[in-house]
Amino acid sequence: MNLDEILDKVIDFASVYGIKVIGAILIWIIGSWAIKKIMKGIKAVMAKRDYDESLQKFLLNLVSWILKILLIITLLGTLGVPTTSFAAIIAAAGLAIGLALQGSLGNFAGGVLIMIFKPIKIGDLIEAQGEIGVVKEIEIFTTKLTGLSNKEIIIPNGALSNGNIVNYTTEGTRRVDLTFGVGYDSDIKKTKEVLMNVLTSHPLVLKDPAPTVNVSELADSSVNFAVRPWSKAEDYWTVYFDVTEQTKEALDAAGIEIPYPHQVEIKKQG
Repeated sequence: MNLDEILDKVIDFASVYGIKVIGAILIWIIGSWAIKKIMKGIKAVMAKRDYDESLQKFLLNLVSWILKILLIITLLGTLGVPTTSFAAIIAAAGLAIGLALQGSLGNFAGGVLIMIFKPIKIGDLIEAQGEIGVVKEIEIFTTKLTGLSNKEIIIPNGALSNGNIVNYTTEGTRRVDLTFGVGYDSDIKKTKEVLMNVLTSHPLVLKDPAPTVNVSELADSSVNFAVRPWSKAEDYWTVYFDVTEQTKEALDAAGIEIPYPHQVEIKKQG
């Protein structure tokens, strides 16, 4: 092969593939620029809507990789590489991974929903999936709570997002539901006055909403009073225990009997 033939082949190759290569380079430059602009716009929207930081990072990485894969497929198509089979392989791999990680993907989707709609946030006292605790961490796949006895509770986000959530912190205040029983010989008005004095004298019991004391039941051996003070969410247990203790002391001081089971000893006659 002489020099003229080599030059002819180079010219033929350049005429066939040169334009494709130049086009691919231009697509890469423009596509990379467009991806940066898109990612910047998405990041700005997330920051404006106050998305969770961990969700921001994950979604930005996910979108970035998807856009880069689409750009690479476009480049291969521009260069004349068959992309149909390549796309089919990616789809099959995605399906296989999706089936293998079905539970994890459900938890991931649940985590995304929690972070977007924010039914809970760190520091909230919640009840969910039969557990009660303060939200410590909200991750992509799981949510961690600190239980009332200082135990760590880990709940999968799939179950958490699909189940009922009781958030005790959202409204800022909580009603403390207490019931006290007194003997049938006790004066109802006096008893209500004693119970109300306990509530109104406690510094953590809120004046608005006002506490209430009402007869709730005429039980077998006692007249039961529904005692309903309100407190800030973080003061709930302090009010619960304080009012319980102070009510016993106040009723004793007022001479109001709190019924309790009596054991009667029966002597056998010989």
